Amino acid sequence: MPSRNWWQARADDVAAGLLAAMFLAFILQITARYVFNSPFEWTLEVCLTLWLWTVFWASAFCLRDTDHIRFDMLYLVMGKRARRAMAGLSAAAIIACMVAALPGTWDFVSFLKIKKSASLRIPLFYIFSIYLVFMAATIAAYGWRLWKIIRSEDALNEEGVAS
Repeated sequence: MPSRNWWQARADDVAAGLLAAMFLAFILQITARYVFNSPFEWTLEVCLTLWLWTVFWASAFCLRDTDHIRFDMLYLVMGKRARRAMAGLSAAAIIACMVAALPGTWDFVSFLKIKKSASLRIPLFYIFSIYLVFMAATIAAYGWRLWKIIRSEDALNEEGVAS
């Protein structure tokens, strides 16, 4: 079975591919508009969709926990035990909020099957389904983090952050 680093590299490859496709659509739009004076209407939609997918894909699979912005001044002055409790509480709160929002999100995204995008006529379900993937990945990641915090103090690195 491939290592975690291998899977991380493949997730990064997908994000890079999404960005590359977005850039190509952007360049195509500029060329069509300013060189041939005949802009494509679909390239804006492609760029917006790829940006949405890039943001949620990267947030779900590419960013490490330490890559996120934190307001941790209070957290860092606490002892190891308090840090562990705060980290566990925050992980549990994120899981609870995401799980509570999941049914409503699923209903809304499912509803979007009947609506289509303006230019390419793609059902909006496919465009916004990445948010469901993001939610599932976030629940899994914070579930794993909470498990490591509960299981052992060694899950906290030198800054007291679950690794």
